[in-house]
Amino acid sequence: MRHLDLLIDDRQKSLSLAEEDRDLIRRLIAFVADKICDEDTVEVSVSFVDGEEIRELNRDYRGVDRVTDVLSFPMDMAFDDYRNLGDVIINTEKVKEQAEEFGHSYRRELTYLTVHSLLHLVGYDHMEEEEKRIMREREEELLAAFEREEDEAR
Repeated sequence: MRHLDLLIDDRQKSLSLAEEDRDLIRRLIAFVADKICDEDTVEVSVSFVDGEEIRELNRDYRGVDRVTDVLSFPMDMAFDDYRNLGDVIINTEKVKEQAEEFGHSYRRELTYLTVHSLLHLVGYDHMEEEEKRIMREREEELLAAFEREEDEAR
């Protein structure tokens, strides 16, 4: 198990981010970092924002003037035993909306988007069909393994 430096910044006002959700995100990121990083210490920040803030960030940094579910900003600063993966920005309003749309829980959507964004931070993408297939397989593999570990811990 590697050391995780994790900053969680809850800037959104529309949904109350429960402490158990924060704990879930901490466990999930630690689990995923252990699987996708070789360094002893991994740093990442996760910000929870509303639709308007993510729209502004999407417009300012990607030139896309619309609301999205998640943005990933890779830092990819790596040294011998330390790696700063970068920043993840999650729109909690979109998490709730997509959970309802896809017929699963808020937590399921939150964990999926977290894994999705972490994979972006380490270079995965889904612009081409083959890239998309590879990324989706890795997402599902990590989510299933995390769920098994969570079940065993209960």
